[in-house]
Amino acid sequence: MSAVESRIAELGLTLPEVVPPLAAYQPAVQSGPYVYTSGQLPMVNGKLPVTGKVGAEVTAEEAKELARTCALNALAAVKSVTGDLDRIARVVKVVGFVASASDFTGQPGVVNGASELLGEVLGDKGVHARSAVGVAVLPLDAPVEVEIQVELTQA
Repeated sequence: MSAVESRIAELGLTLPEVVPPLAAYQPAVQSGPYVYTSGQLPMVNGKLPVTGKVGAEVTAEEAKELARTCALNALAAVKSVTGDLDRIARVVKVVGFVASASDFTGQPGVVNGASELLGEVLGDKGVHARSAVGVAVLPLDAPVEVEIQVELTQA
């Protein structure tokens, strides 16, 4: 087990299987020293645990936890192309999309769920640039979606 996966286990979490694509794309691709993930929904065992808009059917606190799940799914996607999460030199960028009620403005707090998980798992390597965007709707009526870009160490 890699050091990163050991840290995930210490946090009481399990690295999931890669979420199968919903359409014509790959969960992650590598280009040079970078891995780009597709947007990861908060799928657990192939299902969304909750659906709806944040600030309406879903609370900001629930959505923050869902963003953590998205980040864990993104790490699984990274591993699917690298074979080893210990190859992550750093997380470069995180983009979070929050399906928001028209008056909800707490997108940064929701996406903190993903950012905080990456910091807990990767330490200083998890510090990144980020965008948190409110959107009208996400695939499958998911409340949140997260994509990450990581830089790898040399193989």
